[in-house]
Amino acid sequence: CKTSERKSRGGKSEARNRGLAKEKTLECGQIVWGLAFSAWPAAEAGETNPTYSLGLPCLILATGLNDGQIKVWEVQTGHLLFSLSGHQDVVRDLSFAPNGSLILVSASRDKTLRVWDLSRDGRQVQVLSGHVQWVYCCSISPDCSMLCSVAGEKSALLWSMRSYTLIRKLEGHQSSVVSCDFSPDSALLVTASYDACVIMWDPYTGEQLRTLRHVPLHSALEYSGEVHTSSLRSVCFSPEGLYLATVADDRLLRIWALELRSPVAFAPMTNGLCCIYFPHGGFIATGTRDGHVQFWTAPRVLSSLKHLCRKALRTFLTTYQVLALPIPRKLKEFLTYRTF
Repeated sequence: CKTSERKSRGGKSEARNRGLAKEKTLECGQIVWGLAFSAWPAAEAGETNPTYSLGLPCLILATGLNDGQIKVWEVQTGHLLFSLSGHQDVVRDLSFAPNGSLILVSASRDKTLRVWDLSRDGRQVQVLSGHVQWVYCCSISPDCSMLCSVAGEKSALLWSMRSYTLIRKLEGHQSSVVSCDFSPDSALLVTASYDACVIMWDPYTGEQLRTLRHVPLHSALEYSGEVHTSSLRSVCFSPEGLYLATVADDRLLRIWALELRSPVAFAPMTNGLCCIYFPHGGFIATGTRDGHVQFWTAPRVLSSLKHLCRKALRTFLTTYQVLALPIPRKLKEFLTYRTF
């Protein structure tokens, strides 16, 4: 693999004014199917690892490739840190543990998920087998206790990140499940399917809390007379946990408020495949089949004190722990998202 750099066209003076901005290309030698960022921790006293830069944390990027390899790069220098081998087919998705532990989970068309520990020289920790179709998507809960994976099946699998064992199978969709995401407090899990539905789950109990159905827009709102199927491609939570974004084959990006059953905003887009919120909210990026990334402004809201308290509590309390608290039933329902 090669790293190529090209200075901006403005020459030395312009580059100096822009902080030596450069365009950088990581030549992976294969089709890149999955990407995931993480921070590499700062060097400790006496550390001589060339990965570290000036004692500061650096940004790393994992790339999932067509031949089953995973290549991990130091973004600033383009230095190849690891080549992880084990998968027998396309690596379709990647997810780093949010706690900075450098645990990486990969999902592949070889029907397995693999767990890698980059802090131990990229050692393969576990192989998770249970899917019978290609694995499309994987998501680690923000509290790093659970992993959800979805494949070309009508169910999603929920795994323990502590024991790497299957917790439960989530069944409820009528067609292939293709995308999943946890809420920022880990209290909710959403799955999106070709059946044109998003199901919101309590991952601790396996209970279905609500279903969001993608139906055609009212004719007065449609930007095209042609009606397309609404097979879903992607779903993601907003950073504060009050909105969902979905991309479907009916050429629409939808934004849903968590407590409503109908979208609060639409945007026309074609060939949509995936979506993700900007980490600080306010914007959504969408990827398309024709090679474009588009950016959209999204509703911004000041979280209520009630929601902030719920989010803080649910970050470290499971549903069962909430239900065991000596508090009024209405408060338990609110804290477990059962007041929709």
